[in-house]
Amino acid sequence: MVNHTPHAFHPFERSEVIPMSSRLAFEPSAQQLPMLDVFLPMMKSASIIAAGQLELFEALAAGPLSADALAKKLSSSLEGVTRLADFLVTVGYLERTEAGFRNSDQAQQWFTSAGQVNYAAGLQWSANAWVLLTSLVKCVREGAPEETLWQLMEQRETWGPAFSSYMHAFAQQLGPDLIEHVKLPASAKRLLDLGGSHGEHSLSFCKKYPNLEAVIVDQLSALSETANTVEAEGMTSRISLRAGDLTRVPWGEGYDLVLFLSVMHNQSPENNRISIDRISKALTVGGTLVIHEYPTDQPLHPFEAAFTLTLLTETGTRPPSSANIREWLKSAGMSEPRVVPLTPREKGTLFLSTKLA
Repeated sequence: MVNHTPHAFHPFERSEVIPMSSRLAFEPSAQQLPMLDVFLPMMKSASIIAAGQLELFEALAAGPLSADALAKKLSSSLEGVTRLADFLVTVGYLERTEAGFRNSDQAQQWFTSAGQVNYAAGLQWSANAWVLLTSLVKCVREGAPEETLWQLMEQRETWGPAFSSYMHAFAQQLGPDLIEHVKLPASAKRLLDLGGSHGEHSLSFCKKYPNLEAVIVDQLSALSETANTVEAEGMTSRISLRAGDLTRVPWGEGYDLVLFLSVMHNQSPENNRISIDRISKALTVGGTLVIHEYPTDQPLHPFEAAFTLTLLTETGTRPPSSANIREWLKSAGMSEPRVVPLTPREKGTLFLSTKLA
């Protein structure tokens, strides 16, 4: 699997008041206990991930429950659920009412099927990312992981589907931006979706453009549920799947649109250069390439710095700079890209380029 957005869960910016315990966790001072800046963020992350694994937020999606009712619904101990829920109240993910515990607006919106986009799959995946972070010291010393994330996915059969589900959630968040900024002529017929695992973007474009057919290329482990999704949408005749390593599997040619979304940060600079050259050859003249990335030449931001550090434990690679992307596009006979920074910043940046004559 070579697609992909940030691998550890990244909650989007929010404007509500942050509880005091959270402020203490991220604003160290000389007055607080020296380990508080480590302990509170650790427990906040662990508790939210645990809630995701237990499906606690989904259990409260229909309304508040008493601690006893919640424990029974989660098949868990009353003592354990009460302690977890109490902590989630203090960090703003649950609220206490006369009827019992209920989701905060943020938890309801982002971590349940009743919300805008259900990122519960991101919490499930973050449990795996947590395991990878235990190797951070070794990776810092050696400059790369002993085994890449993709190698580990081949060994751990649940990891590929879990990661793909997380990417599906992010695709639902990113999809409207793509449809807004990527305009195709009515004559467009072929789409190549590189690293498109979940199929969300291919489905969206095929629904908008009735003459369009798509090919999705990704690792076999990433495509485990895609065929079922495509069939359920009645798109089997228009969307085909091709399993394999993006750097090796044939793509074909004659495409009017190529999606290369969050792939570059998982590849070496040389493989990115080769990929852009191959994409240019696969495009029709005037065809569009859409790149989604987190370019490193912006002023350093905690999210991007954290993401780059995460990659050290997963692939040993790093996101490219905007200058890198422009250089590779120019070398491959592509136009100067139109750059679209997305909001919030954690959603990344789009680079739109066309193949020159």
